[in-house]
Amino acid sequence: EVGGEWRGKWAMRAGPRESVYFEPGKVKAAIVTCGGLCPGLNDVIRQLTITLEEYGVKDIKGIRYGFRGFFEQEGELRQPIKLTSNLVETIHLEGGSILGSSRGGSDTSDIVDAIAEMQLDFLFVIGGNGSHAGALAIDNMCRERNMPTAVIGIPKTIDNDILLLDRTFGFQTAVDEAIKAIRSAAIEARSAFNGVGLVRVMGRQSGFIAMHAALASGEVDVCLIPEIDTTLEGEGGVLAHVRRVLTRKEHCVIVVAEGAGQEILGKIGETDASGNPVLQNFAKFLQKEMKEKLADCSPDIKYIDPTYMVRACPTNGSDAVYCSLLGQNAVHAAFAGLSGVTVGLCNGHYVYLPIPPLISRAREVDPNGRMWERLKLAIQQPVFSASA
Repeated sequence: EVGGEWRGKWAMRAGPRESVYFEPGKVKAAIVTCGGLCPGLNDVIRQLTITLEEYGVKDIKGIRYGFRGFFEQEGELRQPIKLTSNLVETIHLEGGSILGSSRGGSDTSDIVDAIAEMQLDFLFVIGGNGSHAGALAIDNMCRERNMPTAVIGIPKTIDNDILLLDRTFGFQTAVDEAIKAIRSAAIEARSAFNGVGLVRVMGRQSGFIAMHAALASGEVDVCLIPEIDTTLEGEGGVLAHVRRVLTRKEHCVIVVAEGAGQEILGKIGETDASGNPVLQNFAKFLQKEMKEKLADCSPDIKYIDPTYMVRACPTNGSDAVYCSLLGQNAVHAAFAGLSGVTVGLCNGHYVYLPIPPLISRAREVDPNGRMWERLKLAIQQPVFSASA
């Protein structure tokens, strides 16, 4: 680490080590899930628990409702859960998190006080960029207090917006679920004269779900993402393109990432509990604009927003495998004596990476990259501009 920026060219290969730095029978471990829901949370909890028990760990706790669960433990439903392999055996068949989750609500000092009181040796933090920032702050304070707690991150976000990693768990499942919504929208669009299927998918800063689902579905005519400013008006704008599509085939399917078009609507200036900016609904605005500006076409618009359905479902096969391997390797990292690291797939290899470079900014779709160009070719989408 040089001046807070990671300069490494190589990453540490993940996996078990010949020597372990903790006596398994004496280890006290805790697992916490933070931020929004994501397919695979229960899969990771399950595999962490099973792998810890395989090492010989008997004291495994699940912290309730995110970081706030460290210091809000009044009442039976707020107490940490004792996790065992019997308890978690079938939780991967359900969406959500058996521990519950929440955004924000974290005070690092209070959390570290609770870790000290619980005498935790391992803390596994399952979350996205904000949760990893929290994990890093916890790790730094543990070091300041000379506490030997190993803090390990497991990157979670359906938006796939964490740097350096090939993908995050839950992303491929989210794409599969988004495709279902797109195909429903396409059926609605094809079943009406000048039918328009308008689908809003998750993607606050990054349009990976929209891009991949649009390409995979084979049903999309327009895809709008946060990384590219949206031009609505003019011969080269979105509205004129939709008109041309309707003229050509009498139906159109549009996919909009939730963060698209914010440069048109303007920022509200508010943030959620995780510090993310509150976004305006551009897809709804686009629906209104099409009704007004394309009135002569009489578009029959069906608006579909599957965002929370996408978050709450169980994993597909690919993500289930990924979650299992992430859980295993996170436990290996803790027993190897590592801390302040996260585990993930990088260039096809499972590796351990320091947290700071992963959270320096959000990973985004490259507007000049091959994948975006492939999508534009596949759906015949032009570069939108005011002029033709």
